Amino acid sequence: MVKISQKIVPCVWLEKDADKAAEFYVSVFKNSRILRTSYYPKAAEEVSGQKKGSVMTVRFTLEGQEFMVLNGGPAFKLSEAVSFMVFCDTQEEIDYFWNKLSFVKEAEQCGWLKDKFGLSWQIVPTILDSMTTDKDPQIVERVTAAFLKMKKFDISALKKAYEG
Repeated sequence: MVKISQKIVPCVWLEKDADKAAEFYVSVFKNSRILRTSYYPKAAEEVSGQKKGSVMTVRFTLEGQEFMVLNGGPAFKLSEAVSFMVFCDTQEEIDYFWNKLSFVKEAEQCGWLKDKFGLSWQIVPTILDSMTTDKDPQIVERVTAAFLKMKKFDISALKKAYEG
C-alpha cells in the first residue's frame, strides 16, 4: 500500500499526454519529481474509452506540492476558471517561468498564461499582494492600472506605480 502524503491533491483532467505533461512540469520546477504512474486496466476500457495498459494517472510533486494528471479523454476541457499561481521574488524568476510555461505569449494578460497542455498559470510577483492590499486606495489604483496593461508582470514598473 502506498501512503498518501497530502490530504488535498489537485487532479488535472487532460485529454491525453498526462505522462508528457507531468515530465514537463517536473522539468520546469525545482524540487520536483514523478511519484508514480497508474495504467488503465481492462475493466476501465469501456467506461473510459482508454486502452488497457495506457497511462491513466501520474502523481508528481512541484516544489513540495503534490499534483495528479489524468488521461481522461475529450469529455472535459480545461479553462481559465482554475489556475495555479506561482509567486516569484525576482524579475528573473518571472521571466524564467513565463518563458518555460507560456505557450501563446501574444494571448496572455496580467501574468496569466496557458501552457502547451492547456493548463492556466499565474506568474505573479510576491510583492503584488501587499501592493494591491495597501491601505492607500490611490496606491492600489495606480498599481492596478499599471498591471492591467501588462502581459508578463514587470516588477520595476509595479514599484514605480506603487511609489507614484
